[in-house]
Amino acid sequence: MNHIVIVGGGSAGLNCARKLSAHPDVRITLIDKNNYQQFQPLLYQVATAILTPGNAAFSLRSIFRNHANVNVKLGEVISADLLTRTVHTKDGKTYQGDWLVLAAGAQVNFFGTPGADKHAYPLYLLRDAELLRSRILTLLESVDREPSLVAEGALNFVVVGAGATGTETAGALGDMTQRVLKDVYRNLNFSKSRVILVHVIHTVLNAFSEGSQIYASEMLKKHGVEVLLGVGVKEVHPSYVVLTDGSTILTRATIWAGGLKASNLSGALGIRTGHGDRIEVQPDFSVKDFPGVYALGDFANISGVDGKPLPQLASVAQQAGRYCADAIAASIAGDPVKPFRYFDMGIMAMIGRNAAVTEVGEHRHELTGPLAFAAWLAVHALLLVPTRAKIETFIEWAWDYFGRTHVDPILDRPEEVAVDWTDAEGKNVPLTKEPLF
Repeated sequence: MNHIVIVGGGSAGLNCARKLSAHPDVRITLIDKNNYQQFQPLLYQVATAILTPGNAAFSLRSIFRNHANVNVKLGEVISADLLTRTVHTKDGKTYQGDWLVLAAGAQVNFFGTPGADKHAYPLYLLRDAELLRSRILTLLESVDREPSLVAEGALNFVVVGAGATGTETAGALGDMTQRVLKDVYRNLNFSKSRVILVHVIHTVLNAFSEGSQIYASEMLKKHGVEVLLGVGVKEVHPSYVVLTDGSTILTRATIWAGGLKASNLSGALGIRTGHGDRIEVQPDFSVKDFPGVYALGDFANISGVDGKPLPQLASVAQQAGRYCADAIAASIAGDPVKPFRYFDMGIMAMIGRNAAVTEVGEHRHELTGPLAFAAWLAVHALLLVPTRAKIETFIEWAWDYFGRTHVDPILDRPEEVAVDWTDAEGKNVPLTKEPLF
């Protein structure tokens, strides 16, 4: 029986394992450092208390409970021998397969920005989203007790990076402070809250058309977001950030959506990596010179039929995982393998309530407003794996939209996100970036 080792239970690895599990002549070992799959596109909604953690993370063992040929192992793979298709975990375990699929995902790229790794809040892992939610709630509770903390930046939220994650997070924070939490924190003056989106280039949503970018910028401002373009973050401190133009913004919550790179495993394979430290793969996702080894998802640089790199999207990862399963099954059967062809579902971003942009098809037909908002909800619900998750997430969205009933803002990690209000550093830094409107 052929043994297939899959490293990573994200969208790519999970979909590869699910499709391969239908073949009774294979045995699959799925290894991940978490015992759940996390759906990154919804993490910003966990962070802003639109959804619960259970709406964005799903037990791998539950997903495969009816698949006897799939064995889920908890462990962090730290190295691999590609010639023998053997991987080694941090706790000393070794797994060797006839086929090896590397879908180890990505990690946040701080681009060497001083202080960002210590003081900024990224949004790539479920834990990141939970910590950020608790940090936001800690700040709100602090201002509720002591309103004078507003002068120290307690209600200033700086989002770094205006790609899809940064834009969606900024829009959700705008909704959160303008609409969602007003009936929960009745004594807070949210008019003093600021959500500031900082992006080093001169457009938001760089992958989108000019029309979508203009619409997104307008909607962000409508949802209470200040947009600073053409300026980056030079330093991140506990109580303020320094921008590349020399100005400063007082804040106790810097949210990093500035980019990703492949997980550390890519540097422990003994091969040359490409852009973003990702593995360069051939049209069938195989790694050149290493038969039986594949790389998928955010761990690999994948090209479309036009030769251009495909974006790091959940839809790309899902299709790559299913294709890789078919390619392995065909190779086992001795059948020819066709190159991967991505079915472009388009690109989309949520700006806030009733505001989204979608660009569909090869020619990128634009859709904005409530229809795009509904399309975003439908597509992301369909991308969720468990049927129960699709239903429960839709219910949460429906309650939020129609019933104006929101997820309870529970502060569940107070010790990990505590604010040191005795830190005098920020008190001596003048605010040099005034509100834009």
